[in-house]
Amino acid sequence: MGDHKEQPLRVGAAVRRRRRALELTLAVVAERSGLSVPFLSQVENDRARPSQTSLEKVADALRTTAVELLAAADPACSVDVVRAGDAEPGPHPQVRSLVRGHHQMQASEFTGDHEAGREFQYRNDQLMYVADGAVEIEAEGRAYRLGRGDTLYLTGGVRHRWRATVPDTRVLVVAVAEHIEAVRDRHR
Repeated sequence: MGDHKEQPLRVGAAVRRRRRALELTLAVVAERSGLSVPFLSQVENDRARPSQTSLEKVADALRTTAVELLAAADPACSVDVVRAGDAEPGPHPQVRSLVRGHHQMQASEFTGDHEAGREFQYRNDQLMYVADGAVEIEAEGRAYRLGRGDTLYLTGGVRHRWRATVPDTRVLVVAVAEHIEAVRDRHR
């Protein structure tokens, strides 16, 4: 039996839709992201596949997240296998989406070091699980040290940053997708 969706994910149409929805030109997105207009044009036309770092720069320029661009890139399907080899090889930190398509949940695997200075704030709840190695997470003015097998749960809206504290760290981040309006129990 074959797996569903063995071809690489294409984000061009999602990037173009988002850019046009914001009424931005390629030149404006290029200026905001630090990427070239020709490269962005190639991405939008699926003639170039951006690295995770480039995709994050594009997402920041479009006031969204890389996860949301990836989610918008592929229609939802009921069964989808993401193979371990789907990550791009290289010496730099890697981010691999574990869920493709427009779903209610998003999950990513971060391998290697991570840009500790970058602050994150997601609309909805997320869970961070340390599969290997160790991390330090700063959230709500406190530092949390997590090792292999530890988890940290963050409710939506909590600003946080994190960094790997040992080489070859692997962190899984599972979150309610940004397009979902999570209902909060205010009586907790």
